[in-house]
Amino acid sequence: MDPETVKDGSGQIICNRTRELSLEEQSRLLSDTNCVSEFKQNKLELEAQKNWDLFYKRNTTKFFKDRHWTKREFEELASSSTDTGKTLVLFEVGCGVGNFIFPLLEDGSNLFVFACDFSQRAVDFVKSHSSFDSNHCTVFQADITKDDSTATVPMETVDIATMIFVLSAIHPDKMIKSIINVAKALKPGGHILIRDYGLYDHAMLRFSKGHKLSDCFYVRQDGTRAYYFSLEQLRSVMEQAGLQTVNTTYIQRSTVNIKEGIDVPRIFVQGKFLKPFPTQSTSGLS
Repeated sequence: MDPETVKDGSGQIICNRTRELSLEEQSRLLSDTNCVSEFKQNKLELEAQKNWDLFYKRNTTKFFKDRHWTKREFEELASSSTDTGKTLVLFEVGCGVGNFIFPLLEDGSNLFVFACDFSQRAVDFVKSHSSFDSNHCTVFQADITKDDSTATVPMETVDIATMIFVLSAIHPDKMIKSIINVAKALKPGGHILIRDYGLYDHAMLRFSKGHKLSDCFYVRQDGTRAYYFSLEQLRSVMEQAGLQTVNTTYIQRSTVNIKEGIDVPRIFVQGKFLKPFPTQSTSGLS
């Protein structure tokens, strides 16, 4: 194993290098040169909210599993359950149907959660969840590419913001603005935690021709979109938005279905980013 590569207790491989592609995979990517037409791309952008609403209409609360791994991956969330006498304020951006927030709240974590999603249907599912309690959670619909997050979340009150498989769904031209918007709610010294799709993930390599929007950016059959990040690109977006990189890594793991004989390599990126204090401020937040 590469000296810069570590396997953690859950079997994930943590590293700072992209995985090596086979010759067949390289050939497939190099041959996919034609991007979706500008007309269709504009249509996808205009219909992005509708497509996510339809996604949740089709799949309801059954598509994503509850994310019980988050405390293992992000120690900042694990510390929220300790008896510090202080309530940690969390802002989950792109909450979906609550697969991230409800395991945290049900675990007895000392949290207050602000949560938003692009899809009103997803927000309604969160509000109707048996564990939803407005004393511990405020959930609202928002388009973080343009809506002011501080209209609902008071400015500089959030300790931790999370974006779990969210940034990849946003058009690359709007990513920096979205991060700036989220960071307005974050206290100086607070963090944004990110986990998202990584470059050369199996899902990226599976796209057939006719799905490419631009380099590393693809449209799924249902009209939702996904960007596949290198660590360099993730850091670039966050730093241009005024955040400071604390750490970034690739997470490699396998999705296994023994019954169907499936064993596919998944690649994710994970990062922790700091909102600097005013004296440290950089371009995006100044």
